[in-house]
Amino acid sequence: MVTGKRFRLEHSTLALDILQGKRTAVTVPAGAILKVVSGPSDGERTVDILWEGRIVAMFAIDVDVRGTEIMEQSASA
Repeated sequence: MVTGKRFRLEHSTLALDILQGKRTAVTVPAGAILKVVSGPSDGERTVDILWEGRIVAMFAIDVDVRGTEIMEQSASA
């Protein structure tokens, strides 16, 4: 998974949000647009994702299997 790639989720997916040092499970809904900002960062193969202005952690496999990469369109197209 490459940093900077964007995905649209096709199915709701679990993520971990870290608020005030506490991990909280959140559901990222189908249709959400995600951007990979770093990772995988540990043995669990999680990636940090920018979603609605906040960073959450998701399993890379979930992003890959449940998401569709959004390809950037060139300026000349």
